[in-house]
Amino acid sequence: MRRALVAVVAMAIALPACTGSGDRATDPAMGATGRDATPSAVADPATGPTGASTDVVEAATIPEPGARIPLRVGALADRLETVWEVRREAVRRWVRTGDPTVWPPPDEVELLVLYEQRIYRVLAAHDRLAAAVLGRLDGGLAAEARSNVRAGGALYDHFTPVDTLPDFRTRAPEPADRLLGFFEEGQRRFGVAWQTLAAVMLIETRMGRIASNSSAGAQGPMQFIPSTWAAYGLGGDVRDERDAVLGAANYLHANGAPGNDREALFHYNPVPAYVAAVTGYANAMTRDPELFYAYYNWQVFVRTTHGDVRLTGPGL
Repeated sequence: MRRALVAVVAMAIALPACTGSGDRATDPAMGATGRDATPSAVADPATGPTGASTDVVEAATIPEPGARIPLRVGALADRLETVWEVRREAVRRWVRTGDPTVWPPPDEVELLVLYEQRIYRVLAAHDRLAAAVLGRLDGGLAAEARSNVRAGGALYDHFTPVDTLPDFRTRAPEPADRLLGFFEEGQRRFGVAWQTLAAVMLIETRMGRIASNSSAGAQGPMQFIPSTWAAYGLGGDVRDERDAVLGAANYLHANGAPGNDREALFHYNPVPAYVAAVTGYANAMTRDPELFYAYYNWQVFVRTTHGDVRLTGPGL
């Protein structure tokens, strides 16, 4: 197995990877309340316990980083649909007329994606609310939302919040199209779907935003233990994004991908919730490849016993 303990800092998760234990590990990525807590009692992590709104998302407006998330089923479903439509158009503009080969992304893309991400964190933490909201969605949004809720919910169910905020070092990721090129190169060389490689980096380090080693010494944007990197890293630099992606593709291929992605992912990180989450996000990108550009902009949150803390992104 690849590692004894991995800080999955894309979701800021500490994983007991080689124990084989079913015990709940630590996931600082989701909120501190239980999944079936009454949604109306959940404080919006961006607005504080009063729930005071700093902005309201209207049909064609861009939410501020602390825009309030409605917790009534109908209002939340409507809000998610509105933001999803505006975000998709903003991403299309960025991809077609902007320049995803350079950093940073447009402000509107970062802000819309951040609001979506915060909605999915709320839904992942509340089963009944999520089921009710998903039941009101249709079309492409319904499929995408189901993938996001199931992936986030799997991680939420397995991991518990931390008492103390970890000392994570963060940085700006490589430009989106540069990373996408590395994922596509991994697919060409080893047959592992680029969407799977992107989903791994999304969960491991939020596309390289986390620069810290894990508590077990896993390193780089794909979080390799040194001994495993020595065997599968192709002589590259574990902290270099291209080298790390190719090393991950090599490792997954050696353990069954693309014929058996789930088995390969379980070797990569032997936690069923991790496998489910990577698979869910990868499937969503397979259905809609442009969703990569939204996931690329997902930010680092730490789930503590006092609530969510965001470490990267707009306004910080």
